[in-house]
Amino acid sequence: MTTITRRHALRYLGASAILLAAAAPIAATADDRTSVKIGYAVSKTGGNAGGVGITTLPNYELWVKDVNDAGGLELPDGTRLPIEVIEYDDRSSAEEVVRSVERLATQDEVDFILPPWGTGFNLAVAPLFDRYGYPQLAVSAVTDKAPEFVKRWDKSYWLLGGGHDYADALAKVLSKASSDGTINSKVAMISVADGFGIDLVTAARPAMENAGIEVVYDVTYPAGTTDFTSVINEAAASGADSFVAFSYPPETFALTQQAQVANFNPKVLYLGVGTGFPVYGKNNGANAEGIMSLGGIDYNNPENMAYRARHEEVTGKAPDLWGSVITYSSLQMLQEAIKRRGLDRDAVSDELSNGTFQTAAGEITLEDNQLRTLWLTGQWQDGKFVAVAPTDRDGATAPILPKTAWQAQ
Repeated sequence: MTTITRRHALRYLGASAILLAAAAPIAATADDRTSVKIGYAVSKTGGNAGGVGITTLPNYELWVKDVNDAGGLELPDGTRLPIEVIEYDDRSSAEEVVRSVERLATQDEVDFILPPWGTGFNLAVAPLFDRYGYPQLAVSAVTDKAPEFVKRWDKSYWLLGGGHDYADALAKVLSKASSDGTINSKVAMISVADGFGIDLVTAARPAMENAGIEVVYDVTYPAGTTDFTSVINEAAASGADSFVAFSYPPETFALTQQAQVANFNPKVLYLGVGTGFPVYGKNNGANAEGIMSLGGIDYNNPENMAYRARHEEVTGKAPDLWGSVITYSSLQMLQEAIKRRGLDRDAVSDELSNGTFQTAAGEITLEDNQLRTLWLTGQWQDGKFVAVAPTDRDGATAPILPKTAWQAQ
């Protein structure tokens, strides 16, 4: 494995203009090749490193090991070629991820590029994947604009749903609890000023209104915020029984701790990315109970549980309880598409769009380059982050509300 850190960065807009003007490289077609070159740029350092280190990088490394231990990627003629990895650290910089993907395509001339972590970063590099003809299996990206993006970039695949999916699912949970008299019909919301937070809160506002839930507090905060004291105090004073934060991991962990310090214990506490990390449950113990977020898993799904056991055995840590299994499954899809169609990126992209694949997440057939069968709301119950919505899907667990009071630690 080659690990390279680039130190110089252009401003994003200027970089994009330069990169999109560059000529596309010719796909490797040599018969005497000895490997398949696969590259990726992920945030090994910086603010995004926590998410990458849980959801993305371990699954990339696990998949490469699994494939190479089996003799390599199988091609249509039955031959196998090992994977050669070229890896860059984008340092949690949008400018750097753009530069790194451009280098993978034009200088390293890799056969396939795996996507970065995060909604904003996937949107930043999508024009480059399209320009150079690479399929983009965007897993850690939540966007309602996926149908539009598929039309613009026909080799892009959006596998974690859109903001309206998660917002509608949450609104239905709150609406039922309100109708049952468990909570009142008011919600306080905050959101990170990033592609993820913007997409989620933009969808949540009409979803709450349609579900009969009044948004009485709605604040956006800058990425990297560490002190939420005033936000918590204002949300507590709003009269809402429900508090929702569309947050990234550093803020998710900070909000959890600061809510306990302030004894802010809403009947519904819904936090963003990071809630479904195993370390979240471990660190918070009994105080994780009842907290809700995006995702969740069905612990009775044998394929998922077998994948989780394998992940922990090889990487030494458990996968997250939302996007990890989708990340690994997307790589299984790529592997099978190569087996069926070879290394031609156009043919592989066609197979990804139209094929059916058996994966750790179950059988997957994309709809207009999108994965539509997803768990949308999860909740910590008895030390497990279980899937609670869609409520009518097999394997769903009933939510437990109101959330229990904070326990002294």
